[in-house]
Amino acid sequence: MNTFQQFLTRHAIMLPVSFGSWLYFLLGAGMGFVPATGLLIAIYLAGDFGIRQVQVGSTVKRLGMTRSEYKHIVHQLGQAKTKLRQLNTHYGSIRSVQAFRQLNDLNKLSKRIIGIVQQNPKKFYNVEKFFYAHLDSAVELSSKYALLANQPTKDEEMKTALEDTRETLMDLNVEIRKDVKRALATDLESLRFELDYAEVLTGKEKKQLEMQERKQLEQPGQAPVKGEDTDDRKQTP
Repeated sequence: MNTFQQFLTRHAIMLPVSFGSWLYFLLGAGMGFVPATGLLIAIYLAGDFGIRQVQVGSTVKRLGMTRSEYKHIVHQLGQAKTKLRQLNTHYGSIRSVQAFRQLNDLNKLSKRIIGIVQQNPKKFYNVEKFFYAHLDSAVELSSKYALLANQPTKDEEMKTALEDTRETLMDLNVEIRKDVKRALATDLESLRFELDYAEVLTGKEKKQLEMQERKQLEQPGQAPVKGEDTDDRKQTP
């Protein structure tokens, strides 16, 4: 699902078409500047919408999905990117090195999952918990930690809450790492299958080579060619 490439394709098509139409309306048809420009905008928007629908139809057909499924996943990806930006706003508020590392790990892992689903939208169903729960928890916990950490005075209760939040962030980090593994599960299975298949082929090749060598060893010695010297020479009288 390369949305940027699709975006470039749409505009690469519609820019020359709409601009050429504008020149025709303005110069060839003698239309005024304002109505010609209005038609240019209308043609551009209509063409962009039409090409986008064709691209979506081609994508969902290739993926074997419905349009509603595809749109839902695109919507979830957009929301996830917004939440990730919210997560990144807490970097400057966290002073603990440990918490900073946890937040950085959460950010990298989340980007990884979003990137995987963008490349293959079907992977969304492997990591639904990430989109529906884990990323929300990461944003909420990091916001809570940043709020507590920036309080000027900290009593024992607040220190305990900070420690609990830090431990929960650590647990959440583990869960999101599992989400990454789930997202890559089918790829890893395919890789294992290919490796196993390669090993089987290698084993067959070795067996074939061994059989050929065995046949060569078992072949009887060739008879000497006529005219060659032999040990059983005839004695001359």
